Amino acid sequence: MNPEEEKRATPCSSPVFVHNPHLDVMKDDVLYHFGLGTATHNLPAMFGDVKFVCVGGSPWRMKSFTEYIAAEIRMEDPESEYPNICAGTDRYAMYKVGPVLSVSHGMGIPSIAIMLHELIKLLHHAHCEDVTIVRIGTSGGIGLEPGTVVVTKKSMDATFLPKFEQVILGKTVERNTDLDQCLAEELLQCSKELNQFETVIGNTMCTLDFYEGQARLDGAFCSYTEKDKQDYLKKASEAGICNIEMESSVFAAMCKLSGLRAAVVCVTLLDRLKGDQMNGSHEVLQSYQLRPQILVGNYIKKLLKAKAGRSCNSATV
Repeated sequence: MNPEEEKRATPCSSPVFVHNPHLDVMKDDVLYHFGLGTATHNLPAMFGDVKFVCVGGSPWRMKSFTEYIAAEIRMEDPESEYPNICAGTDRYAMYKVGPVLSVSHGMGIPSIAIMLHELIKLLHHAHCEDVTIVRIGTSGGIGLEPGTVVVTKKSMDATFLPKFEQVILGKTVERNTDLDQCLAEELLQCSKELNQFETVIGNTMCTLDFYEGQARLDGAFCSYTEKDKQDYLKKASEAGICNIEMESSVFAAMCKLSGLRAAVVCVTLLDRLKGDQMNGSHEVLQSYQLRPQILVGNYIKKLLKAKAGRSCNSATV
């Protein structure tokens, strides 16, 4: 483990920030879409030990990740029935094993933004510190072989600019979408050590739509040609964009505001320069979807092992 990883594996008392003075005067903060609240649940007892949060679109995928990480870190029986902590609502699913929290976020910017507001407040109320958060998901690649894993450098909008825009009180607010570059490099190094699949660092385009917003030709509506599509995607490639998905911009912006060390790790299911529809077999696509889980799971295991080793050394001094 390099010095930067050693530093990250050591508790550094970095809290999770909220920037809302109104929360200070609330007797109860109801995390409605999680089915949790500060008056109804002991959040520090439930979540105070969380050091890693992994989020992804599908509830099934996040439960699968929980079972995978349980086997990797060997803190609990991987055959256990992990309960959905958010069973009181049908919006999101949440699972926990040791210091790892796994949460689904649905599809698109609005869905993940709602989840992140409540997740950040949850971590804040639980007094969590030194938290690393990773979005694991799928994407369309640009000029990459299907199955390639992309660790995002910067999230860019559909005009190839690294920003997230939101209208607040009728005014457009622009936020930065930089992600933690040291974390990205650590994940890339971890992939090299695994040597199981191709992993690259590159920019990710975040769109508001799956069809026209991503220059697909197979939606219900399309007003452009194949040449128009190819020209657009080639311009994206020239801007350093390696893949396209629909959540990274607001994820990057909100994590940066809250002081969370964040990364986006997505596998490409197809090369958009060669087509728009995913025609691979179910088995192949499923194997691709496991790759971000494998990479992030091994990274977490690596940090926890290093931390445990230092604890043992300290105890013998």
